Amino acid sequence: MRHRYLFIGGLHRSGTSLATRIAASIDGIGAIWNAPVPENEGVYLQGAIPHDAQSGAPGRFAFDPDQHLVDGGPYDRLDVRERIEADWDPWFPPTPWRVEKSPVNLLRSRLYQQLFPLSQFVIVTRHPLAVARATEKWSNLGEADLVAHWGQAYRLALMDARRLHARLILRYEDLVADPGAARQALAAFCDRPGEGQKDALEAVRDGTADYDLRARMPCPEGAREAMAALGYGPDGAVLPLSEVAVTHPLRRVREAVAAIWPPSR
Repeated sequence: MRHRYLFIGGLHRSGTSLATRIAASIDGIGAIWNAPVPENEGVYLQGAIPHDAQSGAPGRFAFDPDQHLVDGGPYDRLDVRERIEADWDPWFPPTPWRVEKSPVNLLRSRLYQQLFPLSQFVIVTRHPLAVARATEKWSNLGEADLVAHWGQAYRLALMDARRLHARLILRYEDLVADPGAARQALAAFCDRPGEGQKDALEAVRDGTADYDLRARMPCPEGAREAMAALGYGPDGAVLPLSEVAVTHPLRRVREAVAAIWPPSR
């Protein structure tokens, strides 16, 4: 069966696993399950692009130039594509779409678009202070460093997104507010709006409620541009996106998604 890829990327603790489960609940979209790797992330299941414990370290990888992979780089080769496909094949069901989620996908979109020309991309984001608070337990970095890393990651991701044919921005705050709309948007984005759902939509809890975001937030200069583009402000504020939420080469798909997403909050 011929298949296409839906690549989901976002920082750790941003909601990429939730977005993947929602996408995989749509008929015709399959995901990696029960793999012996963290969070079923495909980056650990392929050997074409080296990946070790430091490669995707939470709060650090966006500052590593070797983790920002683009077209024309050393991995833009047919043998890399063929090795990734061979390594991933055993882990995916036989569906027209394969959804693959790894945090480092956030900085690999241009490369993956070159390797898999019909692939599409989902950028998952969450308020930087919530990401910092949720990541602190995994890292010895302070809040200011984690917010700076958030800014670096999404600044690069949004720059790369300008070169993508098809990409969708999903904010965690919108996902938890209306997961049903997120599923509709993802189905429309993959041009499967009339498809049924394989599974009932899971109950979704807003994990950001665990953190007090009213506290003063460090705001490094590099994070401000990305925060403004993605609609994040002080005190945990979630404002309208200034970045366009969806791009797609087919007007009917683009308009179908835009009619659904982002939902009114």
